[in-house]
Amino acid sequence: MQIEIEESINVLGEPLQTCSGSPVTGFYRDGCCNTSDADFGSHTVCVIVSQNFLEYSRFRGNDLSTPQPDFGFPGLQPGDRWCLCAQRWLEAHQYQMAPRVVLSATHRRALDIIPLDVLKTYAIDLN
Repeated sequence: MQIEIEESINVLGEPLQTCSGSPVTGFYRDGCCNTSDADFGSHTVCVIVSQNFLEYSRFRGNDLSTPQPDFGFPGLQPGDRWCLCAQRWLEAHQYQMAPRVVLSATHRRALDIIPLDVLKTYAIDLN
């Protein structure tokens, strides 16, 4: 069974931009928030992590700041970009802890979970 990656289109209907190459992010570790049916977590929201969000995420059981060398994960620092699960981002938003969003690098499948107008209020790349 072959998994097909969804077309790389962002929430603005444009080609999906790279989220981060350092640290390398994305469900496929290709630097982009690409997704497919295999990505049950929908790692589709490109964020710029903040200290508050890292603490919130650790409190919720997902420690993103501690390095995991066995998995090639350096740990995130405030200011890093990362492809975050859409549901986790929405949950953080509901608790006023959501990090800023890079719309050009956020996959359109995030819109299955998060309304575009909500994402736009956190966007760093709107004119």
